[in-house]
Amino acid sequence: MKIALFLPNWIGDAVMATPALRALRERFKEAEIVGVLRPPIGDALAGLNLFDRVLEYQPRGTTRDARGWRFVRRLKSERFDLAVLFPNSMRTACVAWLAGIKQRVGFARDGRSIFLTDPLIPKPRAVPNPVLDEYLRLARHVGCDVSDRGTQAAVLPEDEQELARFWRSYPADWQARGVFCFNPGGAFGSAKHWPTESFADLARSVVDHLGRTVLVLCGPAEREEARRIVHMASRDRVLSFANFRTSIGLTKAAIRSAEMLITTDSGPRHFAQPFGVPVVTIFGPTHQQWSDTSDAHAVHLQIKVDCGPCQRRTCPLKHHRCMEELSSEWAFDAVIAQLLRHRRPIAA
Repeated sequence: MKIALFLPNWIGDAVMATPALRALRERFKEAEIVGVLRPPIGDALAGLNLFDRVLEYQPRGTTRDARGWRFVRRLKSERFDLAVLFPNSMRTACVAWLAGIKQRVGFARDGRSIFLTDPLIPKPRAVPNPVLDEYLRLARHVGCDVSDRGTQAAVLPEDEQELARFWRSYPADWQARGVFCFNPGGAFGSAKHWPTESFADLARSVVDHLGRTVLVLCGPAEREEARRIVHMASRDRVLSFANFRTSIGLTKAAIRSAEMLITTDSGPRHFAQPFGVPVVTIFGPTHQQWSDTSDAHAVHLQIKVDCGPCQRRTCPLKHHRCMEELSSEWAFDAVIAQLLRHRRPIAA
């Protein structure tokens, strides 16, 4: 048997899909399982052995074989027996249909059920429910045991080595005292961003009152934000990856070795749970229930506003109160509570 798994397009969603992917791997031990995914998703899931191989799919990319009719013909030549479609897009369902995949399982959203052999009725969008559980519904439909909801992530040896190379530029005791990772990014949109000043204030509190080192994580698009946080915090032990070669693998390595992660509701926050890292997540326009993973080491902060959670990428009212009014003092109180609740060994 040959199975194509069309993976989610967002890093956080990909991590939340790992319980379903693991269930599929267990159910179809003898099958050849191919992950159909975009390159960042492959990096996020690297080291987990959930697939036998991957096919990169970039519908808006520059690689001709990874998009359009060339990609459809490539899929068709594989002669897959089953496709499980994690994304809800019309494009994904249409591609699987055009590729002639015999059985196509996915959610019947926005009229795309005509391209599916097994259209599952989705839960209403108006009722927030965990994406993780919806992914497990797909696995259950093809006969999988979906009792295990635990998410997974792995760090490759080369990513550990790259993190060690980063730390060689700083005094050894800065890491030994304990590192708090800050993740200020948010590819979803500006509405998820906590103010730079708030991150800087919190960084100062962590350094001054707890004696820890703060490492600000970033991808290529967040380098300037990371630099601003470091500059505004004005503490030697507030550092960032802004001038270092960044990668998803390096981010995973940093989070795994951290004493705590403080983050917006963005993809890298989901790396904390698989590694057992205490996490404080700052929510603004998004409903917590969509990304709930039952993480016993997680605390969520969100202020109540009459206009939210709105699920919008940018604030439609232009005031961004859901993030602007969430104070660094409240976040620091949550950090203290997490320290008291979840003491972790500090990485050497």
